[in-house]
Amino acid sequence: MTDYDRDPFRDEFEDIDELEHLSDLEDEAVEAFCVTCREKVEMLNPQAVWTSKGRPGTRGECPTCGGTVYRMGKTSAHDFTSKPSAVNVADTRGMGKTKAAKIKIEAATYIAAAATDADFAKKLAGDLKAVGISTWLDDGETPENVNWAGGVHPALEQCKKMVVVLSQFAIKTGSVEQAWQYFRSQRKTIILALVEPVDPPDDLRRCTRFDCYTDYKKGLRQLVEVLSS
Repeated sequence: MTDYDRDPFRDEFEDIDELEHLSDLEDEAVEAFCVTCREKVEMLNPQAVWTSKGRPGTRGECPTCGGTVYRMGKTSAHDFTSKPSAVNVADTRGMGKTKAAKIKIEAATYIAAAATDADFAKKLAGDLKAVGISTWLDDGETPENVNWAGGVHPALEQCKKMVVVLSQFAIKTGSVEQAWQYFRSQRKTIILALVEPVDPPDDLRRCTRFDCYTDYKKGLRQLVEVLSS
């Protein structure tokens, strides 16, 4: 058998008993309360998911109305997934649930970039942090393998603004497009930081954009003004 003949899923388990056990977990009954039907149901297609605080839960479908149902708590299926670290888009340690903490969280900015633009994205995130703007950086270098409870990365839900590091490669990068498409569907603010001469995708043409390749300092200053407003 060559490397091309291997089953990559089976390769993760050295013992066939583990494969059979995983198959049994797919049939494990998980109950949850359906808000729409106002009754407890046995969910269809249960999936082990994690919350933004790294807590386990299960998401599935209501067999009656087809809506999404959810239940907190760990199941055997979570043993086959890695627990993620808690996601905090802003450092509010010592601030509690104060108004200042809320403002800092709401000002947090999601930076979406392709792996080829990772160095620029990291520099941008550092410069924004230096002036007090919290950021969550997705530089395309770390694969996202977590099944989140909300269906998307918690930082996408928590951040109110997004900076798309735009380049020819970024336009063709699926993770970058998925990020700004989600923000667009939520009617959140999207700002473009151009790192080379490039025409934005049609859906982003009306977004505010800044030239960060001709004069980075000027582009950064303009970007800070918009993010701080």
